Amino acid sequence: MYMGKSRFGSARASYQNIDLSSRIEGASPHKLVAILFDEVLKTLDAMAAAAERGDKGQVASRQARALSILGGLEGSLDMERGGEIAQSLASIYREARRLTLKAGRECDAEQVVHVRAMLHDIATAWEAIG
Repeated sequence: MYMGKSRFGSARASYQNIDLSSRIEGASPHKLVAILFDEVLKTLDAMAAAAERGDKGQVASRQARALSILGGLEGSLDMERGGEIAQSLASIYREARRLTLKAGRECDAEQVVHVRAMLHDIATAWEAIG
């Protein structure tokens, strides 16, 4: 039986939401940040692919999700206890948001890939300390 493209997309989105919810339940604060990194990297991959296709609707949708996750990452920083490291990460997240906004406006996959590379390095380091 063929499921139309919109029904398949809806089913896939439901599965992804259930998968994300199950990963979040009972996760430690460290693991929650790791999940945010994983989600923002996947979202930026999808945004870059949409930009390459010229699909401005999907670029905007993925951009909004990436910006939301970046806000969550910055909001998770403990500026008092984190000191200089937290300040540096906040600067990186703000720059990532700025570049993500610019990439979305310009529908520029190359800029999205640059943002992803910035965050991938941090995500890899985060996983290594976990």
